[in-house]
Amino acid sequence: MLTRKREELAGEVDDLQKKTRADEDPAKDNHAMTTGRAPEIDEDLHSRQLAVYGRETMKRLFGSNVLVSGLNGLGAEIAKNLVLAGVKSVTLHDDDKVDLWDLSSNFFLSEKDVCQNRAQACVQKLQELNNAVIISTITSDLTKEQLSNFQAVVFTDISLEKAVEFDSYCHNHQPPIAFIKSEIRGLFGSVFCDFGPEFTVLDVDGEEPHTGIVASISNDNPALVSCVDDERLEFQDGDLVVFSEVHGMTELNDGKPRKIKNARPYSFTLEEDTTSYGTYFRGGIVTQVKPPKFLKFKPLKEAIKEPGEFLMSDFSKLDHPPLLHLAFQALDKFKNELKRFPIAGSTDDAQRLIDFAVSINETLGDSKLEELDKKLLHHFASGSRAVLNPMAAMFGGIVGQEVVKACSGKFHPLYQFFYFDSVESLPVEPLVPGELKPENTRYDAQISVFGSKLQRKLEQAKIFMVGSGALGCEFLKNLALMGISCSENGKLTVTDDDVIEKSNLSRQFLFRDWNIGQPKSTVAATAAMAINPKLHVEALQNRASPETENVFNDAFWESLDAVVNALDNVTARMYIDSRCVYFQKPLLESGTLGAKCNTQMVIPHLTENYGASRDPPEKQAPMCTVHSFPHNIDHCLTWARSEFEGLLEKTPTEVNAFLSNPSGYATAARTAGDAQARDQLERIIECLEREKCETIQDCITWARLKFEDYFSNRVKQLTFTFPEDAMTSSGAPFWSAPKRFPRPLEFSTSDPSQLNFILAAAILRAETFGISIPDWTKNPAKLAEAVDKVIVPDFQPKQGVKIVTDEKATSLSSASVDDAAVIEELIAKLEAISKTLPPGFHMKPIEFEKDDDTNYHMDVIAGFANMRARNYSIPEVDKLKAKFIAGRIIPAIATSTAMATGLVCLELYKVLAGGHKVEDYRNTFANLAIPLFSMAEPVPPKTIKHQDMAWTVWDRWTITGNITLRELLDWLKEKGLNAYSISCGTSLLYNSMFPRHKERLDKKVVDVAREVAKVEVPPYRRHLDVVVACEDDDDNDVDIPLVSIYFR
Repeated sequence: MLTRKREELAGEVDDLQKKTRADEDPAKDNHAMTTGRAPEIDEDLHSRQLAVYGRETMKRLFGSNVLVSGLNGLGAEIAKNLVLAGVKSVTLHDDDKVDLWDLSSNFFLSEKDVCQNRAQACVQKLQELNNAVIISTITSDLTKEQLSNFQAVVFTDISLEKAVEFDSYCHNHQPPIAFIKSEIRGLFGSVFCDFGPEFTVLDVDGEEPHTGIVASISNDNPALVSCVDDERLEFQDGDLVVFSEVHGMTELNDGKPRKIKNARPYSFTLEEDTTSYGTYFRGGIVTQVKPPKFLKFKPLKEAIKEPGEFLMSDFSKLDHPPLLHLAFQALDKFKNELKRFPIAGSTDDAQRLIDFAVSINETLGDSKLEELDKKLLHHFASGSRAVLNPMAAMFGGIVGQEVVKACSGKFHPLYQFFYFDSVESLPVEPLVPGELKPENTRYDAQISVFGSKLQRKLEQAKIFMVGSGALGCEFLKNLALMGISCSENGKLTVTDDDVIEKSNLSRQFLFRDWNIGQPKSTVAATAAMAINPKLHVEALQNRASPETENVFNDAFWESLDAVVNALDNVTARMYIDSRCVYFQKPLLESGTLGAKCNTQMVIPHLTENYGASRDPPEKQAPMCTVHSFPHNIDHCLTWARSEFEGLLEKTPTEVNAFLSNPSGYATAARTAGDAQARDQLERIIECLEREKCETIQDCITWARLKFEDYFSNRVKQLTFTFPEDAMTSSGAPFWSAPKRFPRPLEFSTSDPSQLNFILAAAILRAETFGISIPDWTKNPAKLAEAVDKVIVPDFQPKQGVKIVTDEKATSLSSASVDDAAVIEELIAKLEAISKTLPPGFHMKPIEFEKDDDTNYHMDVIAGFANMRARNYSIPEVDKLKAKFIAGRIIPAIATSTAMATGLVCLELYKVLAGGHKVEDYRNTFANLAIPLFSMAEPVPPKTIKHQDMAWTVWDRWTITGNITLRELLDWLKEKGLNAYSISCGTSLLYNSMFPRHKERLDKKVVDVAREVAKVEVPPYRRHLDVVVACEDDDDNDVDIPLVSIYFR
């Protein structure tokens, strides 16, 4: 039902090129799909998207044909997101011509496209985003019969009457065609979805099913199930679950979904009588079952009259959605009767629209609104002709995601109306009609909403954007369209030290495949200048960090109007946040994770800073669990990556470190004199002596013996030390949940997964020794023959082997009093071995690279993990899933990225206009999968009070003059503060507890910092910062601001 079977027609890319050329002839109406078999998923390109959607959803997308009608800024954003997602085809419909107003929001267009057909003007640049997607155009009137070619149709600029007609056709079509209508009218937006009378949602939220490890099950009615306290359960009352691997009460292993209730953090009850079942003995995994959800959509004709509940985004605007439901209908009537939009700033036109809204409201009977907010309707009317870029970016993300849902059944659709406004983005001062008049520029649409005065401010803004990846590309596009830093006095500085990789191309849409390997910031800045040639941008390749404060110096920071973060890690965010607090600059922060996104506004003196609240650190598995007692695939993959890096990167690196400076390495080992130094020396000797490889057969032998060691011998030793019936000191079974009893593997060349592991491991081992790899190794029969030649010694478990079981242990190496003596022996042995090596010998360490499927890295890691999973009866994973976990891939899609940047840019209007109160700003958390939009005003900063003074994190106390420590203490004493400690960086300049520090009191603070902290204030800085710890007269600690001494 979700995806229709279409005829498979031949020739994909060639036909596409022909179609695109044909589309350039306006006389031809090329809307029929010409498509072949859905292509295989390019996992290097789509890895981040696959981490969100999975293979099945991607396959459904690859078979979907989508129509986007109305190539204004919103239509362009939707089309961009769909092409990046990789649908089968996108057909662009538009019979309008490009005008200057389109340049405010459609980034595919330029001034040379004015008077061209809007759809045709977008084709070439849209095609560059993804050659696998077929793009065609319809430039004449659309008939409802043409809609039958598509799985989903989107309209961004259509009358209500026509929309009702088209939606009715789609709703009643067999199978139904998903219909989406969305509009941007200034700072107001709407979405309506109708996916037919029966729509199946296969996965409502995209989250992995929750699981738990069973500790006990009672023979009761209802039965109580308790789970180990390793992790809290995420189950909710009413969830369905299935059981597996239960010993004793085996009746529960039948795969039947069972409903739970009384869900608690570590237990729940089962709506089942287990009194007659077997007695629970041990083991058991409980897994959530996610049933499909069935939705019945109303057609637009009915839904417009009975809209039901509106999807809310901002609970401070509860009355807005019903009013906007009227407003969009009133605008439709206005346009039908007057054949135009209301004129910006026109009171008469606004009143006409209000009259239409009043007359519609009178027909609503019980649903009639008691009161209409005429001021809001006036704003709506005034800006209604404009399609603003930030609104288009936001709604392009929302609608793009709804199309994906319609085509795949992945995630819960928007049901059915969503209205949004950002009226608080308007300047605080009322706008006079004269300010809103068009100036015959590309910014006319934006001027019609915000006025020419704010437009000048935008053009003169000095912005620092940190990062130019997925968020950065979207931001650069938005800023260019808004006219940010697009005058001689404006400047946009963008920095990113990364280069473009293939996996970036599925969402970092300013990059093309020919840019792979080039600096992100340079390519992105060049692409942004192509969108708006007046953009004044400087692209740098510096990481913004303490080491580059000579580049991003005080003068640079002081010149800025705002900072936009486009980062992907917390460390960098914290650093930029600290600089923004220090220099009192607004910071616009955002982030995405799969279908989720969040935005945070950090405004000097109005809001708390980014670092004021932190997520708790991710829980990490204990080392003994990862090394000896894994109970899920994540543990196996963590271990696999650790072994990969140890064998193929760290040990070869240590070999090279020794060979490049044998005496220096030996001295360092003697100085360390610990178990770690001993282990490193042993590994080097093992690598250069017992496990040294000179031929490909040696490498195959090494791989086969490693297999035996890891997956057979070590398991035999573990189960010898701790047999299946072993007990702990407290008398409990040692192998109780969450521990899983392992079984050794028996190697077989007839097992393809085992043979593939040997192949991949041997190839990488050969790479580290610089051994060429003959073609025959890729022949399974010949490889098996070579593996069979390997003599595998018998293994006998040893008594007294120490295996770490302490979950708090951080190291698996045991220290010994004999370390120093052993190290001397090892150094002597290593020096002897080094003399046997050929001159100039060195190894080639392999650094793990997850995004190249031809390099065998993931083959080795997935092989390591799956063989270990097989030891412990843990479900295995394919190479792609292994890549997500071991490669720590952050799931990412274009839609949530676009939405986040749109929301941030709506806040940027407020920042650059100035004068807004904290209640005008919005922080947002959104999850496009559910969908959920949660907007709230930011939290104010924490205020500290002392006597008649008050300050926040945003304050910094400054003293002018080259003062002494005593003068600083006196200055603070005048404020009723007794300073007992003064520090600079990590060094203590003064502490009242140390008598010798009193000798420093009459020295200049700068001189003490130079002598004690070794701080040389660079020439470009006029001041020194010190941190002072103070008490009040009652000996209570008082947390005071940073103190800056301006000595120059």
